Order: sequence, then C-alpha cells, then structure tokens
Amino acid sequence: MIDITIDISPELLVIDAAHALKSSQHLLCGHEPPAMYGSQFAHGVAVARHYKRFAPIELAHYLTALVAQLPLGDLPCHSCIVAPVLQSEATVEPTVEPARAAIHLRPTAELAERVLLPGDPGRALALAQVLIAEPKMFNHHRGLWGYTGPANADGQPLTIQATGMGGPSAAIVLSELIALGVRRAIRVGTCGALDPTLELGELVIARESICRDGCSRALADTARVSADRDLCDALIAAAPTAHVGTAVSVDLFYDPEPDRGPHRLGGEEGGNDGEGPAIAIEMESATLFALGARAGVPVACVLAVTDVFDAAGARTRIEDHALLDAAERMGAAAVAALGG
Repeated sequence: MIDITIDISPELLVIDAAHALKSSQHLLCGHEPPAMYGSQFAHGVAVARHYKRFAPIELAHYLTALVAQLPLGDLPCHSCIVAPVLQSEATVEPTVEPARAAIHLRPTAELAERVLLPGDPGRALALAQVLIAEPKMFNHHRGLWGYTGPANADGQPLTIQATGMGGPSAAIVLSELIALGVRRAIRVGTCGALDPTLELGELVIARESICRDGCSRALADTARVSADRDLCDALIAAAPTAHVGTAVSVDLFYDPEPDRGPHRLGGEEGGNDGEGPAIAIEMESATLFALGARAGVPVACVLAVTDVFDAAGARTRIEDHALLDAAERMGAAAVAALGG
C-alpha cells in the first residue's frame, strides 16, 4: 500500500464532502468508488482540488497513487483519473478520445508532431517538468507516462512519451505515436560505455545502431540501421560536446554469459563491414531507427552514459543527481534539434 497521508490544517482545506464525492465519481468515469474506499477517495479528490502547494503533475500522480490502492476488479478504468486532474478543474473531461489506432496508448491531451522518447516513465516526468510549460498528461495507460504542452524553449507543442524498456515496447509506442500523428522523434535514453574514454554523464549521439536485438532484426534485414541524417545533424549542432558514433542495441541488460558482456562488444562489432565499432550499448535505438525508416518518420537518438565497465566487466553506475543533470542537457538539445 502506498502511504498517501498528508498533513493539512483545516484552515488550508475546506471540504464539501458531497461535492468531493461527486468529483471522485466523475474521475472514475461515473462509477462510484467501492464503499469502503469512498470517503478516502473523496478526501483525496478534495485535497487535490484545494491543496495549492501541489503542482498539477504532482496532483495527478498523488491521485493515481490513491486509485492504485483500490481493488482493480472494482475499477472501470485504472488510468482515467489522471487526465482531468491536469486540466484547470478536476471536473473537466479529457479533451482527446483514444484513437482506435492506439491500443496501448490512451491519449488524454493533444499529441504534438514532435516527440521525445525516454525509456523511463520517471524521466519522462522529470523532463516534462523542465521542458514543458504547464504540462498535461498525455498517457498513463500501462504505466507508460507521457506529457504534452508548449515547450519552454520555443512555445511550440512538444510531447514527451516513455517507451518502457527494450525494443518490443519501444516499437509499440512509436508505432502508435506515428499512427496518431507524430512526424519526428528523438530517443533521449541511457547507455553503457564501450569506448573506455567515455565518462559517466557524458552524452552520446548515435548516427547508427548495430542490430544485436531481435526486434530491430525483425524490422530491418540488415546488420546496422541509421538515424535520420538531417535530424541527427541537427542534434549534433545542438549538442556540440557530445560524442558521435555507433551504438549497439541488445535484448539483455543482464547477460548471463560473461564472454558476451558489454566490455567485449566494442571490439567485436567493428571491422567486418568496413564500419567502426560501437562506442555505446543500449536496448532501443536500432528498433526506433528501423521503424522510423519504414514509416518515413525521422528518428534520431541521444544517450547519457550511465554505466562504465572495467577490463573485467565490472560496472560503475552513475549517481541519480548526475543522471538528472545529463537528462536535462540531452532533453534541451533534443528540443532544439526538433525545432518548432
């Protein structure tokens, strides 16, 4: 159970219990919360409406945490609570109906034609708070958090949508975003260093990816897939200190075979086709490049180095605060590269 206790004085919160319960029923698509949770949920709605110290996104996740405690069998829609909270009033209906083309994403706000694709839903939230003015939740279904709104940098619409981990999940998300109207995308992800000169927190721009994962091989009958050239060049211009090179996409984060570990891949992947070796290892870029090429949608990729390896393959992981700083830097560069 998630602890949702909030210390709040009566002076800060005046609850109209009947109105709060009505609002809670609205957020559950007209259904009444289970009786044993009704008063708790109504109080949560009232807190969300009146407790001004919460930012809109924090309100959404507070209420989502509350909903997560209700028995799933009694809920008509586990994610329907979130979209209305990100509007100015909790009783406003979601502005966008889920498109039939999207089975796994259920849009609750307008989708921008340009999108950033972090893997981690938490990073999607962190980037939205930094890069978007007054972000609205775009998707919460399946835990794939997405946000949309005008970018702080240029005022133009921007969507940030988490893909989850691995090529199959990323392929589903990008396929549905393209069906919904996305026209260009940049993966803003993380990677392990294969080049020993790379340091934690540095940025890597992948011009191409080696297909060592099953999903990209299913999409492209080739050993390597390339990022969109123009979008990649724009990304390089926006992040001039980033390293530029080849990434390798794999299926396993924890490989049980020591001889296939990340410290081995850099040397193994170069030379056979006249191309250089991979400088970074990750899980999604090859799939996204292949899918973008098939759909005619420009896709590029910038990665933050989160793991480095010694000669024996021992991993050193980045600290959380350093990762957040790197994520903000690559997010800002990606927005600049996408343009208005």
